[in-house]
Amino acid sequence: MKTLTALACTAAISTAAAAPVQHEFILHDFATESGAVLPQAHVTYGTYGALNAAGDNAVLLPSHYMADMTGYEWLIGPGRALDPSKLFLVTSELFGNGRSSSPSNTPAPFHGPHFPVTTIRDNVDAVHRLLTEQLHVRHLRAVVGFSMGAQQALQWAVSYPDFMDRIVATSGTARTYGHGIVRLDGQIATLMLDPAFQGGDYTAEPVAGIEATALVWLGWLYSQEWWRRELWRADVAQGATLQQAIDKYKTEFFKGADANNLILQMRTWRAHDVGGTRPFGGDTQAALRSIKVPVLYMPSATDLYFPVEDAAYEAKFIPQCTLLPIPSLWGHPAGAGAGPQDGAFLNTHISAFLGENISPR
Repeated sequence: MKTLTALACTAAISTAAAAPVQHEFILHDFATESGAVLPQAHVTYGTYGALNAAGDNAVLLPSHYMADMTGYEWLIGPGRALDPSKLFLVTSELFGNGRSSSPSNTPAPFHGPHFPVTTIRDNVDAVHRLLTEQLHVRHLRAVVGFSMGAQQALQWAVSYPDFMDRIVATSGTARTYGHGIVRLDGQIATLMLDPAFQGGDYTAEPVAGIEATALVWLGWLYSQEWWRRELWRADVAQGATLQQAIDKYKTEFFKGADANNLILQMRTWRAHDVGGTRPFGGDTQAALRSIKVPVLYMPSATDLYFPVEDAAYEAKFIPQCTLLPIPSLWGHPAGAGAGPQDGAFLNTHISAFLGENISPR
């Protein structure tokens, strides 16, 4: 699905990377943290480049909300931070995106609203098995993630502290705090209030609810100054009015999406806290202190989803952390190169951070 989120995140950067090769990994009797066991859990993923003979040139890029395997092409290609002629890049897709196991594609008894809430840890554990069992990757050069991908990257550092050399997290935090929970609950409630939703057992997509949710989503996506300066004009037809821009976002933002999929991934986002990892017993600070590898933490200076203050708070507990806010008016998607300068800023600093660590051994 190509939402305006995905389009905005790549608006300023032309695609230089070749398309990834699509694959699927199947897990049998996959036990989720909720206690539900999926008879078959499918993970869709893409690869760029090739694993070298030593098996030590792999980088993982876990996907963000409702994104597919192409969501990191702002970072991939010759002259960018991740060159697939030198590296083996794996781009995994989250449960609930409509291609990996999701409410929309799973048979009874886990179809539609009956699909279990899958956590960030569920996703990380599934991809760990994918890497080790199917791709035979035993160590990663780095995990690089944007948004829900950043949630996964930081979870990787807690769940598998010796599995990678470095972590890069852009526009995402290690825990969803109260304000984010309220936002997500409001967006879920907005969608569910559409009478056509029918408790998730709909026979046709609740389009009015999806579009209303898109409007709520949009109000948080970009910064207030982004709206005041009318930077939305870069996304819409020349000469368009603000109302025309809003209508475009409303109808196209989640176009083609399944309502239960949207809700499932919001609930994944909502539930996230690295402190829930065993053996930390809900202690987020202790989980962050356990991270062994260097972390480049790049919040957007104007993010309303994952405020820079939350990232600054968490950075204090990560032993080897470089906190580098992205100076952008583009709000949340600045972490995926949405603004004219954002892509260059990200590629420059991620390249410098990875440095020798990312060169072929």
